Amino acid sequence: MDAPSGTPQRILDIAERLVQTCGYNGFSYADIAAELKVTKASLHYHFPGKADLGASLIERYEHHFLAALAGIDEREKDARGKLRRYAAIYGEVLRDGRMCLCGMLAAEYATLPEAMRTRLRHYFDENERWLAGVLKLGRKDGTLRSSGTPRETARTLVGSLEGAMMLARSYGDPSRYRAASARILAELGA
Repeated sequence: MDAPSGTPQRILDIAERLVQTCGYNGFSYADIAAELKVTKASLHYHFPGKADLGASLIERYEHHFLAALAGIDEREKDARGKLRRYAAIYGEVLRDGRMCLCGMLAAEYATLPEAMRTRLRHYFDENERWLAGVLKLGRKDGTLRSSGTPRETARTLVGSLEGAMMLARSYGDPSRYRAASARILAELGA
């Protein structure tokens, strides 16, 4: 059976959901092919190997995430509001029964192909860069506080929110994430 038009995006959509719920090592091309009702060969036509699929997933996820951050920048001028909206992105993903794609991949880092590792680090670097900018803005206008440099605080914030997601998921209780993220933001003055 030939792959219908739009198949690469459908493949990525399914693979993203599978990674966010089962992890990268928790699914195979056979799982995607069965859901799409196509042959595995059809998948290989679009993504020759699982590493190609994984790298494309990270690239697309980062693109969407950076667009969301640009949207925050357009709507929010206040650093505290920017941080609250940032934390809310994670909460929305968790509410859908998923984890951050890159957070899930980070848990499997040792088993990922190098191309995926490089893209994964880039995703987190971009998050930290954006957050550091927000933290600098908040320090400048006196609305945010932290004891470390903006970059150190950004790293701590990303790690804390990713960890809060994991624990909330393990309890099946998104309210645990909301409580943890609210506490983390309160410590920063947000």
